[in-house]
Amino acid sequence: MAEKKNILTYAGLKQYEDELHNLKVFKRQEIAQKIKEAREQGDLSENAEYDAAKDEQRDIELRIEELEKLLRNAEVVVEDEVDLDKISIGCRVKVYDLDEAEEMDFKIVGSTEANSLQGRISNESPVGRALLGKRVGDVVDVETQVGVIQYKVLDIQRVND
Repeated sequence: MAEKKNILTYAGLKQYEDELHNLKVFKRQEIAQKIKEAREQGDLSENAEYDAAKDEQRDIELRIEELEKLLRNAEVVVEDEVDLDKISIGCRVKVYDLDEAEEMDFKIVGSTEANSLQGRISNESPVGRALLGKRVGDVVDVETQVGVIQYKVLDIQRVND
């Protein structure tokens, strides 16, 4: 079975590459030093610092493995080439919530970059899925856990505009 592609914006790709570099170059070295210092304290069977350092090392190695897999299956959206006639991954979208009578801004990103607190919603989320392919002026019905929400698409921009 083919692995799922991880859709990333260029900024997301850069963020994950930087994190991977930091973990491999700096964190590995830092944790190796902690383990060395803990070993020098003697008996490892009752050494809490040694156990904590080994746990941290395991967590770092798991994160490195996770990032390498994510990047190996990455598909980067070139935001400068995004078609602004309709909503797609890599767009910033301004919508009007017809129920709450308020404007909202979303950036449509792949699921690995999604962070609702920062206004970055996944193309796989109910809102993201409903907005994809829509145009300015369209009214979109979004099925959510609390019922149907209606958004009117006001504007579509490139993220870096």
